Amino acid sequence: MVAYGRRFARAGRGFWYSLAIDVVWPFLVLFTRFRVSGSLPKTGGVLVASNHLSFADPTTVTAFCLEAGRVPRYLAKASLWDTPVIGNIMRSGKHIPVYRGAPTASEAFRDAVAAVRAGECVAIFPEATFSDRADRWPMKGKTGTARIALETGAPVIPLANWGTHELLPAGSFLPRLLRRKTVNLIAGPPVYLDDLAGLDPTREVLDEATARIMTAITSLLAQARRESPPSPGE
Repeated sequence: MVAYGRRFARAGRGFWYSLAIDVVWPFLVLFTRFRVSGSLPKTGGVLVASNHLSFADPTTVTAFCLEAGRVPRYLAKASLWDTPVIGNIMRSGKHIPVYRGAPTASEAFRDAVAAVRAGECVAIFPEATFSDRADRWPMKGKTGTARIALETGAPVIPLANWGTHELLPAGSFLPRLLRRKTVNLIAGPPVYLDDLAGLDPTREVLDEATARIMTAITSLLAQARRESPPSPGE
């Protein structure tokens, strides 16, 4: 894992974002085992879509992106920008605030589209919150990722993230460090959306694109868990 961290992209991280990465990564080296498969396009705008299980997910997804040579920008709830220290990290990292339920919510979409068109790597948790399923399989995704992908034509890379729920369970702010946890990250090929490109972004089109994204994530998660995915409707 030490060698893995040496390959992290550094340019464009900003001071506070870079400092946070440099502080958190040694803890992951000490208390986790990383198993990583797959990668990202080296250049150009790209969307990374991951399942969501823990507050630790942004750290592991960030590590994956950095090792692939990309600095991820996250869509995150706007209240984080008002939080001491964390607000500095969010601004430094050029992350994108989401004002949920507010008239300004569309600005997140606009800013995400602009970032992707500028060649950035934008990371999104399509479920928008932790999975509430007892078996921890992904829930139905929100349509934001699909909307950005269809607007920009950027590839959507599905990413399965498994093991963070044991390191930092949902609802907990203190990690479990007594036994080293294994984190599995598996990225797949871009989700096929070519046949939907150019169509009006109707609810039907967005739902179809979102379903494809979530199906790809779930399939990769099945590999990470070494289990069969749930049947449709379960």
